[in-house]
Amino acid sequence: MVEWIITDGLTDYDTAVTFMEARAEAIHNGEADECIWLVEHPPLYTAGTSARIEDLKDPDRFPVYGSKRGGQYTYHGPGQRVAYVMLDLNKRGKDVRLFVQMLEEWVIATLAEFNLRGEIRDGRVGVWVERDDKPLTVAGHKAEDKIAAIGIRLRKWISFHGISINVEPDLSHFDGIVPCGITDYGVTSLVDMGLPVTMHDLDSALQKTFAERFS
Repeated sequence: MVEWIITDGLTDYDTAVTFMEARAEAIHNGEADECIWLVEHPPLYTAGTSARIEDLKDPDRFPVYGSKRGGQYTYHGPGQRVAYVMLDLNKRGKDVRLFVQMLEEWVIATLAEFNLRGEIRDGRVGVWVERDDKPLTVAGHKAEDKIAAIGIRLRKWISFHGISINVEPDLSHFDGIVPCGITDYGVTSLVDMGLPVTMHDLDSALQKTFAERFS
């Protein structure tokens, strides 16, 4: 059984990490159910285990938190849904690559609920959308923007951290970092793509598509 928690307002990042670590330990000990926690954070940057200091372009803009998740720099803030995923991979095959793929497919299926095609790209973490409204690249390809990020950590095969999907954040806040170390592409959101999606709409889609992909 997976418990869903949806927290209104803005959740302090350190509070979230403390909760996740305690919940992951409780899941491992058989003292709590698996959990998906949906939150929003105040504006902040997190540095994953592969973060490079040169990718933090504006260190004084927002608080910067070191994070034990994989990946590089990520922005969190109002208008972005963060889904913290505390699942027991002891019961799910202990396959990290497959688990990340399932998270990617979950995000893609959620975007598809709004008729938006999300895609993954080799060498680029996260989920991407093509931009027909932007000029072609120098190489003649369609422009692409990132709409969702994925970064997890495992402890005793219990996952925490998770995914983030941009609903309607202030996209200029991403300017203070090189998101996930990628310089050649932009960042977008559901509303930026012309979709009048609310946070409640996204939460409903996340729950529906999760049930279809995770047992």
